[in-house]
Amino acid sequence: MKMRKRNVIVLFAIVLVVALGIGLHYAWSQMQLGTAYKAKILCSSIFVAHRDPPSILNTDLAAEDLSILRHINAEVHYESKQVIADFFGVIKRKAAYRPGLGCYLTYKQEGDLSGVEAPVALTASRIMLEKYDPRFNAALDWAFSEPDPTHLRRTRAVVILYKGRIVAERYAAGFSKDTLLLGWSMTKGIMNALVGILVKEGRLSLNGQLLAPEWQSLDDPRGKITLSQLLQMSSGLHFDEKYKHSHTDVSRMLFETPDMGAFAARMPLEAEPGTKWHYSSGTTNIISRIIRKAVGDSDYVLFPRRALFGPLGMESAVIEPDASGAFVGSSFMYATARDWAKFGQLYLQDGVWAGKRILPKGWVRYTTTPALGSPNKEYGAHFWLKIPKEFRSNKERDTLPVKALHAVGYEGQFVSIIPSRDLVIVRLGLTRFSSAWQHDRFVSKVLEAVDGPG
Repeated sequence: MKMRKRNVIVLFAIVLVVALGIGLHYAWSQMQLGTAYKAKILCSSIFVAHRDPPSILNTDLAAEDLSILRHINAEVHYESKQVIADFFGVIKRKAAYRPGLGCYLTYKQEGDLSGVEAPVALTASRIMLEKYDPRFNAALDWAFSEPDPTHLRRTRAVVILYKGRIVAERYAAGFSKDTLLLGWSMTKGIMNALVGILVKEGRLSLNGQLLAPEWQSLDDPRGKITLSQLLQMSSGLHFDEKYKHSHTDVSRMLFETPDMGAFAARMPLEAEPGTKWHYSSGTTNIISRIIRKAVGDSDYVLFPRRALFGPLGMESAVIEPDASGAFVGSSFMYATARDWAKFGQLYLQDGVWAGKRILPKGWVRYTTTPALGSPNKEYGAHFWLKIPKEFRSNKERDTLPVKALHAVGYEGQFVSIIPSRDLVIVRLGLTRFSSAWQHDRFVSKVLEAVDGPG
């Protein structure tokens, strides 16, 4: 009897030690992620978006589930343009700013990140300010309202284009038409455009294979993955896209990896290429490396500005790199709400801007073709064809009465393009709980204004 009791105590002690060890490991990993996140977001918000540090620290880096970040100290070095985040001297991460490139997390081994000052000529914007239409006020009021104080929307910017003109625009306190805002995964749409331009120039092919150095072996089945399959998120590569803790692939890639494209390219196949749809930010950073190889290192940094941002007059746009010098095409582009709207207008106009074809003929049609295997045909080529369920009032299906094309980002970033109504709708915010922002309801209110009297 005593022996049994002793065994139970020993077993309980072992379980307790293991549980404590797992808990400490998890907490340690979370603080490592939090330290990197705080350094990167604070650096970009100060040196790229030019925002007030107290506002960033008290909202962007302290909202709801991010309140734990208050325990991480951060020092801003304005002369060297660096931010160092420090958790009690045990965990330290540094983010550095480079002109024309934005901020990146530093590592011992880095690529060429000297920055770029060379200007690129910008064309005049074809989006002209028009007298605001009061019919859209109800939609704007809804977007900026806070019906649930425990699940805040935090809408920061809304721009609505109708027939190529701004008919409604509003900003939260502390934000304006000149504030650069992070698009998160809306950046994937930019990668779609850059690939399209290179396809038009004959420097990339949608059927191209052997796209990563890691896949060159003749017996490596990943070598059969095509560029089109990458764009349609059907490469078959494994990738864990969850954002809620530090152990997922996307968290490790964005905040622990100097070369994000290489990290994603090393992932194993979990399905035959082209047979399974699986949303993956890693896929986009593989594409970013493919773009880099196609244009060459000497042109890579200026290529987005010369080929896309310049012609559209997107003067504010900045795509940030990782430590290897490759653009983080999955997540890290900043631009003003108006410049995000210009990008949407390009797709509304079938890739033509100011009479010049920017995207190849048929590219928008290709982009809006549902990817094989995507649930309910909701995804095309790096664009959503239906609003993701986490941002819908009806989780079962998208009930919008019109066909639309959406660039969608973390925390409720949207560029919605509705060709049948000649509408582009931009909404930017800091929505930590996705259920707080029901984008289908917002778009419906905008449609009511367009289709109603007057």
